[in-house]
Amino acid sequence: MNNRVDGQKARSLVTQNALMLAAEKLIAEKGIQNVTKRAITLAAGQKNESVLQYHFQNLEGLIDEILKARSIQTQEKRSELLAQLLCDTPKPTLRDICKLMVLPPYLLARKDPDYCNYISAFSLEPAITTDSALLLIKNKGAGGESGRETERLLRKLLIHLDDSAYQRRIDSAIRFTSVSMNHQARAPNAFEAADADLFINSLIDTLEGLLGAPVSGETIASARSLASEK
Repeated sequence: MNNRVDGQKARSLVTQNALMLAAEKLIAEKGIQNVTKRAITLAAGQKNESVLQYHFQNLEGLIDEILKARSIQTQEKRSELLAQLLCDTPKPTLRDICKLMVLPPYLLARKDPDYCNYISAFSLEPAITTDSALLLIKNKGAGGESGRETERLLRKLLIHLDDSAYQRRIDSAIRFTSVSMNHQARAPNAFEAADADLFINSLIDTLEGLLGAPVSGETIASARSLASEK
């Protein structure tokens, strides 16, 4: 009896995984607005469209499970890199923290083409949100404990920024990273290409400059003007 239950569970997991991978690939290629449940079911090698409803209730439930699974995967990679960093040095640099921000998805995508599809399909959301990009990521659980520790270390290094300036900088950093990763994921061979290392190191350079730059007098004046109007 137990063997039968275990077999059913294994087959169910295989079906769920097939549906999730098919959805990532189709959304990456066509955009979420142009992908149907039927198309996902067929791409996953399933004949019955109700199989998606059985496992995920609806398309929104399927996407939620994709985001949850990829978030856990990304957090685990960041935890691994963070642990190694703190083992190597008690005082990480700003560049070290910028690496923690972008290397997890980069390394995962370089190893797994399916993760690359995930980036193509969903990474633009933080860039186009009308709300805080950082808040969006936190609300979706993308940071996890390793993300919170990374942000804590980052905040300690950016003592030249007050809280308002810090929020603006980190928001810009997230949006820029979102667009850059999405663009790279759509390039031929993407993260397997010979210029992949150049891409990620240039991205880290940009984040280091964006986050570490001093606050100009013009920006301080603009912030004071805005505060006086509220």
